[in-house]
Amino acid sequence: MTTSAETQGVSRLRKDAVGLVGVIFMAVATAAPITAMTGNVPIALGFGNGLGAPAGYLFATIVLTVFSVGYTAMAKHITAAGAFYGYISHGLGQVAGMVAGMLATMAYVVFEASIIGFFAYQASDTFKTMGGVEIHWLWFAFLGLALNAILTYFDINLTAKVLGLFLVTEIFMLGLTAVVTLFHGGGPDGLMASSINPINAFTTNGLAAGAVGLGLFMCFWSWVGFESTAMYGEESRDPKRIVPRATLVSVVGIGLFYTFVSWMVVAANGVKAPEIAAKEFAGIFFNPTQEMIGTWAVDLFKILILTGSFACSMAFHNCASRYLYALGRENLFPGTAKTIGATHPRHGSPHIAGFVQTGISVVIVLAFFFAGMDPYIHIYTLLAVLGTLAILIVQSMCSFSVIGYFHFRKKHPETKSFWRTLLAPLVGGLAMLYVVFLLFQNQEAAAGDASKTLFFKLIPYIVLAVAMIGGGFALYLKVRNPVKYEIIGRIVLEDTVERD
Repeated sequence: MTTSAETQGVSRLRKDAVGLVGVIFMAVATAAPITAMTGNVPIALGFGNGLGAPAGYLFATIVLTVFSVGYTAMAKHITAAGAFYGYISHGLGQVAGMVAGMLATMAYVVFEASIIGFFAYQASDTFKTMGGVEIHWLWFAFLGLALNAILTYFDINLTAKVLGLFLVTEIFMLGLTAVVTLFHGGGPDGLMASSINPINAFTTNGLAAGAVGLGLFMCFWSWVGFESTAMYGEESRDPKRIVPRATLVSVVGIGLFYTFVSWMVVAANGVKAPEIAAKEFAGIFFNPTQEMIGTWAVDLFKILILTGSFACSMAFHNCASRYLYALGRENLFPGTAKTIGATHPRHGSPHIAGFVQTGISVVIVLAFFFAGMDPYIHIYTLLAVLGTLAILIVQSMCSFSVIGYFHFRKKHPETKSFWRTLLAPLVGGLAMLYVVFLLFQNQEAAAGDASKTLFFKLIPYIVLAVAMIGGGFALYLKVRNPVKYEIIGRIVLEDTVERD
């Protein structure tokens, strides 16, 4: 640990700005329930584990809860805007920390552009089908990016309130259809309780040509972003308690909700659910909603998909900004501490990092536009696969960093536990590596038509290149500038002093 003058005068995020509910809202908004359900459940149902998709969500809930056990143990002692970056640096060392920091930053940077692509596509389509007005998707992309830049410039409380409003409405819509289906006793084939039997998560139940790996991967993909609770630790009122609680509430709450909603979707459509999902995609949600509730609910559903995807893009903008800020404030590159590592004097937001993130997203969107690519098929899908691959690798590293921190570096023996800091992280880390394997095994199916592009073929090499740049830079600093090397991932809430 360093107490070097290099860490003095660091611009801080606004302390005590948000409470437990606010952190939960931002984490769940990043996971984007309505986008995850309407985007991923049809693929899992139609091309993955079929009628066993809800069981896949239940399995993912268990795995990610196990992962969170070790993650929250670290959160009790380390609070840093860089989250994974700081955790892995403390647990596995600065080289691994810089690799994780670069990969996580890249992931969250491209996630905003990815979700903006989905938002822009849905907005253009909704205005055309519901209002008869044709507006090019690019204008909606610019609108979304501009709103993200403006809203996240101010106090994080404003962002939390906006995200909270959108989140409540999208959960209400998903929950409404699910609850109505439950009280109707399901659809043509009843409630179909076998869909949540854990055994069916590993079968292509009801789907002759399904791929179990694809179905499970789509389930895990639905959670990306839940770990962002740790990023808001420096801005929370009591990070030692809020971050662990918010993480567990988010993981378990999202998991049970996903399992219930996907189960009710299967029940509402009956044994033909996989066939309907493969042909009509979102029809597995819209058709039962129209039949059981009415046309107005379908229209509201479509509008809430827009607001939900926008909320998700805003949450990812916040995540990316905080990673850029966390890297910048360490001043590893001269001048970054006063630019992207600076915070707003009044709002305490990483405002410069936020504008840099917006600029990067604009460039990415324009690059895809001039390449003649589609906002949904290409921007959303390709960048989501790229970011998910990177973040799953980092999650795996984070699990093993818990073991390194408590058992090899022998930090905080009062927290050290065979179950909590050794077995759970080991199981969670291995499970995360399994999910990475699933992605490699099914990436072409997950990317769909976008898998034919050169960008898709380059995804593994992009991830590898970013990791090598991070590791190489850390090794360079270790030899040429040991003082800066010691700082990598070590600036935490209490001025580089870990909590007792």
